[in-house]
Amino acid sequence: MIYKVYYQEHPERNPKRETTVSLYLTADSLPQAREIIEENTAYNVEAIEELSDKALTYEKANPSFEITTF
Repeated sequence: MIYKVYYQEHPERNPKRETTVSLYLTADSLPQAREIIEENTAYNVEAIEELSDKALTYEKANPSFEITTF
């Protein structure tokens, strides 16, 4: 499954929409996706969502779409 992770790059700052960034990753479950992020980054994670087939098709249309590997 592919998950979209919304995060702040600087964990010491309060989350703001203007500074929210996202990435995509592959994991077997939501807990595993969270574990991958926690083990490999210091990001302040706001949300993680599983992408449905329809949402994934929409996201893939964006030229900057790239699945992050750690």
